[in-house]
Amino acid sequence: MSRWDSLDGQSINQKEIKMAITKEIVEDKIEIVGSFKVIQVRNATVIKEDGKEISRSFQRHVVTPDISAENLAKESANVQALHKQFHTDELKKEYAEHMTMK
Repeated sequence: MSRWDSLDGQSINQKEIKMAITKEIVEDKIEIVGSFKVIQVRNATVIKEDGKEISRSFQRHVVTPDISAENLAKESANVQALHKQFHTDELKKEYAEHMTMK
C-alpha cells in the first residue's frame, strides 16, 4: 500500500506506527523460609511498550536443600550462593530425614 491511497475520492495519509514491545524477566525477590532454609524465588515478567510498563506478572519457585546439581546449575548466581551458604551437609541430612518421615 502506498503512503497515499484514495478512498471514495478523498486522499488519506497512511502513517506507519511502530511500537517497541519488550518482555523482561527479572528475579526480583529471594527469601529464606523456615527451619530447612528453603529458598523462595520470585520472578517478575515485565512487559513494556515504548519503555513504559504495561503489564507485570509474578511466578514463584522454591529451592529445597535436596536440589540436584543439574537443577542448581540452572539457578542464578545469587540463588546458588545462598544454597551454598544455607544448605549445609548437616541441613541436607536433616531435610532428607524429615522427608522420609512423611
